[in-house]
Amino acid sequence: MKTIIEPFKIKMVEQLRFTTREEREELLQLAHYNPFLLHSDDVLIDLLTDSGTTAMSAKQWSALMDGDEAYAGSRSYYKFEKVVQDITGFKHVIPTHQGRAAERILFSLVGGVGKIIPNNTHFDTTRANIEDSGAAAVDLPDPLGIRPEVIADFKGGMDVDALEALIFQARPANVPLVMLTVTNNTGGGQPVSMRNIREVSRIAHSHGIPFFLDACRFAENAMFIKLREKGYADVPVKKIAQEMFSYADGCTMSTKKDGLVNTGGFLAMNDDALAMKARNVLIVTEGFTTYGGLARRDLEAIAIGLVEVLDESYLAYRLRSVQYLGDALEAQGVPIMRPTGGHAVYLDAKRFAPHIPVSEYPGQSIVCALYEQAGIRSVEVGSVMFGKYDSNGSLLPSPMELVRLAIPRRVYTQSHIDYVAEAVCEVYVDRDHLPGLRIAYEPPVLRHFTSHFERICKPVPALHVVGSNRVAMTNGVR
Repeated sequence: MKTIIEPFKIKMVEQLRFTTREEREELLQLAHYNPFLLHSDDVLIDLLTDSGTTAMSAKQWSALMDGDEAYAGSRSYYKFEKVVQDITGFKHVIPTHQGRAAERILFSLVGGVGKIIPNNTHFDTTRANIEDSGAAAVDLPDPLGIRPEVIADFKGGMDVDALEALIFQARPANVPLVMLTVTNNTGGGQPVSMRNIREVSRIAHSHGIPFFLDACRFAENAMFIKLREKGYADVPVKKIAQEMFSYADGCTMSTKKDGLVNTGGFLAMNDDALAMKARNVLIVTEGFTTYGGLARRDLEAIAIGLVEVLDESYLAYRLRSVQYLGDALEAQGVPIMRPTGGHAVYLDAKRFAPHIPVSEYPGQSIVCALYEQAGIRSVEVGSVMFGKYDSNGSLLPSPMELVRLAIPRRVYTQSHIDYVAEAVCEVYVDRDHLPGLRIAYEPPVLRHFTSHFERICKPVPALHVVGSNRVAMTNGVR
């Protein structure tokens, strides 16, 4: 069959609220042109993130009722531990309330002033936790990974030559671990090949440096390996995932992604001494070692989600549904990161709005226009999220200016995605009217979450395209 249908049926629905163009313009202004500050009830299609936005399955909801809420020694923890150990092979499994808590524990123990932690590309909270410890977070992406227009099977990996050079220059004693993010979220959701995982592992271990995976989207990465890497077409996805983890010494994971749940995460490793230290930090800051800041029923849901996510019919649908949106945009000439990743479509803001200089944040401008046009919330992944300042206060831009349309798992249907494609294309047609933005307020850390923006010129005019859903939206009618 050419059409890949959703490998599930819908048993519960949530009503969406429709707004007018005029309402959205006012709401966005009140949110200081930062969609993070919008109320979710005012968002029609929410593509801000795929983290914690999953629709859980009937089995997961059923498992919640079986949660053992014992403070210590909960049977729910041991179910969770068994599943994680089966997939990852790691000896120690330390639950946390979400992935950034696992990062904070890990980097508070191995980071510090003078330390350097390389990655293909660190995502926002990973970088923040490393830098908060005093260490330096260094990105070493594959050179093809920062070229959105280039098509290649595995653009998400690490530049292994650059890794060797960095370790030689910094000295192994100053590199407490090497990390690899699978898939590469900052790099446009691009997958990492097994060959690259194996090679990064070899280099790290040859210098006596531990190797960790940021495994938020490990199952989607494993499916890409099955589909694209020679020798894996007939290997079950679970076996591929197990091989990925076999090259590592540990991992952090936000189970809010490929755990198919709304909260949770874990830190896993083989190092007995480091695990003991991590559990001590966990007890002080998160909770006891068998719940780690989570309700025990959440551990039940995670245990099932980690099994369900490895179902190959689900993964085929997941990757194809993202590709479907990418194909629809490409067909209309919209510039995107090619090929599409496993969890999101990334608009290439530099080519989408070339008239807006990087210093005026073209990605943020597109994000705002898409909300005003159609009630769709997305997120900038560019110089708002990752830009720095030099000693003179001038912007040091991100290598890429992207807008991420992250698709929640098992939430939206094909008609929702068609609606998104239409809206993006309409904004693209009128792209010459997109205004630049300046930052009016920013916090010292993770500024994209709470910054305030001001528009530099006139807002985008409303579009009235005959036959489009956006005409109905402007009039407040579907």
